[in-house]
Amino acid sequence: MENSQLEYVTELRTAITRLIKKLRKESVSGQQLSLTERSTLALLQQHKQLQPTELAAMEKITNQSMSQILNHLLQLGYINRTMSETDKRRAIITLSADGEQILKQVRSERDHWLAQAIAATCTNQEQDLLKKIIAPLEKILEFE
Repeated sequence: MENSQLEYVTELRTAITRLIKKLRKESVSGQQLSLTERSTLALLQQHKQLQPTELAAMEKITNQSMSQILNHLLQLGYINRTMSETDKRRAIITLSADGEQILKQVRSERDHWLAQAIAATCTNQEQDLLKKIIAPLEKILEFE
């Protein structure tokens, strides 16, 4: 890769990283949760129910670390833990109504801030450009 391409990649990475950090700060509700805790809640919303080992694998963390995260989320009332019908040794984790609500609230706060920021700082042409960049960014996310 040429240096000019590397500069572009570095600038893109830096801008995306800064935007993510800014979005995290713009959700008062989300600040009580770590990034992994928020991601765990989102996985539970997506998959409906998962075992702790499945969550740990998806988050690429140890089972012990996931256990600590799940204990915290359980204390906050954001998840439910039940025993499997077929194997009483296995726990099944689901998102509680409060967990669903906190995810909705965090996303709403962030979306609201981002919409305001885009409207205040970007021209109509730049807003169209932002809409067009979503598909290529999603392709990058799928790259392994």
